[in-house]
Amino acid sequence: MNRPIGGYLNVSGEMKMNERDVRADFPLLERYRELAYLDNAATTQKPQCVLDAVNEYYLGENSNPMRGLYDLSVKATQAYENARESVRDLIGAASCREIIFTRNATESLNLAASCLGRAIVNEGDEILITVSEHHSDLIPWQTAARERGAKLKYLECTAEGEYTVGALKAALSPRTKIFAFAAVSNVFGRANPVAEFAEVCHSNGTIVVCDGAQSVPHMKTDVGALGVDFLAFSGHKMYAPMGIGVLYGREELLEQLPPFLTGGEMIEYVTRDAATFAELPHRFEAGTVNAGGAVGLDAAIKYIRSVGIENIEKRERELTRYAFDRISGIPHVSIIGSPDPDDHHGIITFTVEGVHPHDIAALMDRDNIAVRAGHHCAQPLHQFLGVASTARMSLAFYNTEAEIDRFAESLSGLRRRMGYGE
Repeated sequence: MNRPIGGYLNVSGEMKMNERDVRADFPLLERYRELAYLDNAATTQKPQCVLDAVNEYYLGENSNPMRGLYDLSVKATQAYENARESVRDLIGAASCREIIFTRNATESLNLAASCLGRAIVNEGDEILITVSEHHSDLIPWQTAARERGAKLKYLECTAEGEYTVGALKAALSPRTKIFAFAAVSNVFGRANPVAEFAEVCHSNGTIVVCDGAQSVPHMKTDVGALGVDFLAFSGHKMYAPMGIGVLYGREELLEQLPPFLTGGEMIEYVTRDAATFAELPHRFEAGTVNAGGAVGLDAAIKYIRSVGIENIEKRERELTRYAFDRISGIPHVSIIGSPDPDDHHGIITFTVEGVHPHDIAALMDRDNIAVRAGHHCAQPLHQFLGVASTARMSLAFYNTEAEIDRFAESLSGLRRRMGYGE
């Protein structure tokens, strides 16, 4: 069997990673071989097959999808809808009518919050979110609650980032219309019990909106098994281009929602005084769509499948354990969240005593190591934890132990470089 795209070899019937071949799939990693790119929770690098697919679309199929009867427009429409089918299959949705293309997870969550707010939230109702939510899954609900006269409530976690079913049950009330939370925290890296949360919420008549930005690229996702009503994620965090995102919504719920944006393509018939709206999912995709981005997402999903999501998850767990072990032995370094590396899912957020996170990132940049510093778009969580900001390293399956060794070496010398005696 020949090596599929993604750098895996068939050895004795098992798929095994070939590190050199995997990294060769990513042109940027090949161009900057001295760079240890450890900011994958922010965005991932793009494999050559994705770049080729986008380029080929604009070279050979570029036209306005769904608006022309000529051959080129038909091809563009088919490419766009092929991407929708790939997404549907990836997350186990029942129908392509449940897959809405957006610009990113932020727009997906704004769509859900705005439309659900107008459709089901009334004065005196409650919207529940977790204190660790990314601002993309916090501010839209703040806005919806304010506009509808509802109360925004926060579910708090332990210092290790754990949310329990018991705490969720205690926080729900008969007025809780929506519970919004991330499948995996972008700070703790901890996975929540999504299916259990969904079951508890549905028994209370509460709709579940899940932010999958940090989960869909890294672990098998089946919306049917999870039981979520809505799931948002971005293409750029899963090896696809920037500017393409997804909102999955259960069809029977989407049918009840008003449009998010209005204008071209989302209509069926327009008069001077009124309009009727298109069928799902086009009702929620106003204007000229990002067909090139969708083609890139389609290629990225095919790439993920060629590697195997199980293989990606396994490799990232190995790397996380290795990084956790290296970091844990460094004096004056504190890891945010659980002491168990298996709770971190490729994300390790940390502080260094006496060194500001911005200085951590700047000094590591001098060592050609890319990490993130700041509040990671989760200021309420940092306030809850009592820390102003943190540094974060985040892994993808194409990272290596050698890069982690470089990171650990740089980390261990930060205090000395800042003038401390140890």
